[in-house]
Amino acid sequence: MARTPNKPDESPSTLPERLKQLRSDRGWSLEQLAQLCDVSRSMLSQIERGQANPTLGVALRIASAFRLTIGELVGESTQPGSAIHVIRQDDPTHHFRSDEDVSIRTLSPLNLEKDVEFYEVALKPNSELKSAAHFGGTREFLTVHQGRVRVDSAGDTTELNRGDSASYPADVAHRIVNVGRTEAIVFLVVIYK
Repeated sequence: MARTPNKPDESPSTLPERLKQLRSDRGWSLEQLAQLCDVSRSMLSQIERGQANPTLGVALRIASAFRLTIGELVGESTQPGSAIHVIRQDDPTHHFRSDEDVSIRTLSPLNLEKDVEFYEVALKPNSELKSAAHFGGTREFLTVHQGRVRVDSAGDTTELNRGDSASYPADVAHRIVNVGRTEAIVFLVVIYK
C-alpha cells in the first residue's frame, strides 16, 4: 500500500522524525539521500537517530535535496498573519550543536533565504569552536557578551573581553577559543557574499 504524506497536523515534531518521514515518503535509502545532498551516510544516520545536530550548512544541503527551505525541513511555522517571527530559547530546532564544551543556537529564522546568519555560541573554559573555511568573501562579526575569548583567523590572533567586538575573514580556517576561567558567551554574525 502506498504511503500518503502527513497531513499538516500529523507532521513529525522533531528533525530526526521529519528526516525519516521525508526519506520514507520518497522511498530513498540513506545512501541515496547522502548522494543527493553530499552529506555522509553516517552523519545522516546520526541525525535520524537524534545523536547529532546538523550545522546550518548541512541542514541547507539536506533541505535542498528535498527541494525544501530549512524552515520547511524542520517544520518551523510562524503565526498566520503575524509580521513578527519569534525564536524561543528552548526551541530545539534552533540548537545546532550542544555538547559538553560548546553549544550553538541560531537566532536567525530558518525559513528565510539569507546571506546573513546570527548565532549565540557558549564555550566552556578551555574549549574552542574550530571552523573550516566558508565560501569566498565570507566574514564573521563577533561580540563578547560574557567572558574572554581569542579569535584566530588568516594568521592573526586577538583577545576580546566582555563588550568587545571584532570582524574577521571566515573564508579561511578560523577559530574562537575561550581563554577565560568561566563560560564565554558570544554573539556571532556570519555574512556571506
